[in-house]
Amino acid sequence: MAALDIVRIPVLSDNYVWLVHDPESSTTMVVDPAVADPVLAAAAERGWTITDIWNTHWHPDHTGGNAAIKEAAKEWGGCTITGPAAEYARIPTLDVQVKGGDRVRLGNHVADVWDVPAHTAGHIAYHFAEDAAIFVGDTMFAMGCGRLFEGTAEQMFANMQKLGTLDDATRVYCAHEYTLSNARFAVTVEPDNEALAARLAAVEAARAAGEATVPTSIGEERATNPFLRAPDAAELGRIRALKDAA
Repeated sequence: MAALDIVRIPVLSDNYVWLVHDPESSTTMVVDPAVADPVLAAAAERGWTITDIWNTHWHPDHTGGNAAIKEAAKEWGGCTITGPAAEYARIPTLDVQVKGGDRVRLGNHVADVWDVPAHTAGHIAYHFAEDAAIFVGDTMFAMGCGRLFEGTAEQMFANMQKLGTLDDATRVYCAHEYTLSNARFAVTVEPDNEALAARLAAVEAARAAGEATVPTSIGEERATNPFLRAPDAAELGRIRALKDAA
């Protein structure tokens, strides 16, 4: 089975949209299109036609491009929009509703749907086990986690525990370039973490050079993400509150 081609598309001020292509089936999927035009341009540049959109949650900076991409896709036979069943009322463009335990397919590549509520009540993630890749939306970031807008620290701790069961090599495709801010905060939580100090220096250099810092990996996060490393929900909630106030 041919590997997925995954393209990072920076949009808005700090969002990343992911364009995912299966070369064997010529199917192409978009994860969380905040806007349409840069996504359509990136696909056209590669000669790909978008067949699917997968949303992780309802926020407009993850669904704002749905309608325009779907309209453009009529030219080549249409595209199907898949997203969280628990948030269908807030994503009017949805065609297919999914929840944890369901499976979705891009060509021969199959992703398991995970329920990861906390940032929003119905947030989901898509895990391609055979491809060692997971699209997490705003649940995990490099050295961070999403704000608890509609959920609890207990829910986010459970999400982190589940993510922590994945192999170190699993690539984590999050939706924002928050890495530098997260790293600077993380070193205040774990000032004696040498891996974290080294990662902060690397991220500072990368951002100074205008380079992206994601995807990350479960291994990197296991070593440097204070939210993934939190021993319990109370500690995760404590450091999340500190980050919110930073």
